[in-house]
Amino acid sequence: MEQKKPNGKALLPIIVFLVLYLGSGVYFEYIRPIEGQMGFYIMSVVVAFSIALIVAMLQNRAVSFDDKIHICAQGIGDDNITIMLFIFLAAGAFGGIAKEAGGAVSIANMLLSVIPGGFAIPGLFLIACLISMAMGTSVGTISVLVPIAAEVAANGGFHLPICVATVVGGAMFGDNLSFISDTTIAATNTQGVQMKDKFRTNFKIALPAAVLTLLILIVYALRGDAVSMGSYEFNTIQALPYFAVLAMAIIGINVFIVLGTGIILFVLAGALTGSLSYVSAFTSMGNGTSGMFETMIVTILVASIGSLIRENGGFAAILEFIKKHFSGKKGGMAGIGLLTILMDVATANNTVAIVMAAPIAKTITEEYGIDPKKTASLLDTCSCIAQGIIPYGAQLLIAASLAGISSIAIIPFLFYPFLLALCVIVSIILEK
Repeated sequence: MEQKKPNGKALLPIIVFLVLYLGSGVYFEYIRPIEGQMGFYIMSVVVAFSIALIVAMLQNRAVSFDDKIHICAQGIGDDNITIMLFIFLAAGAFGGIAKEAGGAVSIANMLLSVIPGGFAIPGLFLIACLISMAMGTSVGTISVLVPIAAEVAANGGFHLPICVATVVGGAMFGDNLSFISDTTIAATNTQGVQMKDKFRTNFKIALPAAVLTLLILIVYALRGDAVSMGSYEFNTIQALPYFAVLAMAIIGINVFIVLGTGIILFVLAGALTGSLSYVSAFTSMGNGTSGMFETMIVTILVASIGSLIRENGGFAAILEFIKKHFSGKKGGMAGIGLLTILMDVATANNTVAIVMAAPIAKTITEEYGIDPKKTASLLDTCSCIAQGIIPYGAQLLIAASLAGISSIAIIPFLFYPFLLALCVIVSIILEK
């Protein structure tokens, strides 16, 4: 690949995006909030990126418009981007039919039914981890479990923000490691690595953080009273496909086979239990894929913007900056982690943050000789750390809304994201 001359001005499209999206979010979230709406979701991320793309197109007049279109097409047509788009479609269909078949509610209630009374809070954390890994969505997990966490807090005399933070932490653990999470899909495909390889690298970082979190929660739970978790109805047949998908993913079976098998299993489970009809099955898959359209459009826009920024010397400018401030392989990894966190803080969306940081991270990876599996792990993990902590992210906003508390009140008790950040730092320090 031709080495471009560093040009800081080429980063203007990113700055324009951040000013539009972050500025609008801060304004409508904290300065002039609109009742019933989340400030960071008023300005469409697609619109903000579209304007950024126009700015990128207007730069570098030495390159013709037709050539710029070709540069964008090359970015969009990259093998990894194409694979990622197809996986997003499959994951959307899987998520849609799994929800319609009753799988999400059944697996949550099944696990809740086996929690001992004295193990309520640590049990919620473990269940959030498992459900999020199976569903591939932290927001979905939070939506299902936070109302239950609120009941546990009320019945057991526990501090409500701790119970809610426990669910959020577990949801981010599963989202970070799930094979069908859009963050995993984005992190692995942009770096050209296998999901199972990224999982193994990631697990070594996430497991210590999860174990430490669990120990803290066990100590806290022992200080409170035992609480009855109540009775939750579930259908074993509707829950089983999730376990099958999780097992296949961990074994390392191709993600398309995993998702395709999962869809078939949920169709069968829905037919056997009467939760799905011919119409509802196909409608739910259609709704699921439609839910992925914004993510896919963002991926296409970012791939285009990234290609133009690279062509104009923007990536070379970032690499030059990192070389000045971070030395060696460990410095390169620290730079990737910091870049991803900053992107997530700015966008309040971990998938978007990964897609934005990924091409720059790949350049850093090649320059510093970093293992691509480690880079994919850092992208996914660091985006989830930031997303699990920022008070204006969808995860904390939804959790706070369901629990009837402020998102700020949850932050001090987010043991898992903070411990995960510590484990990332340690993993970089110990890297050979």
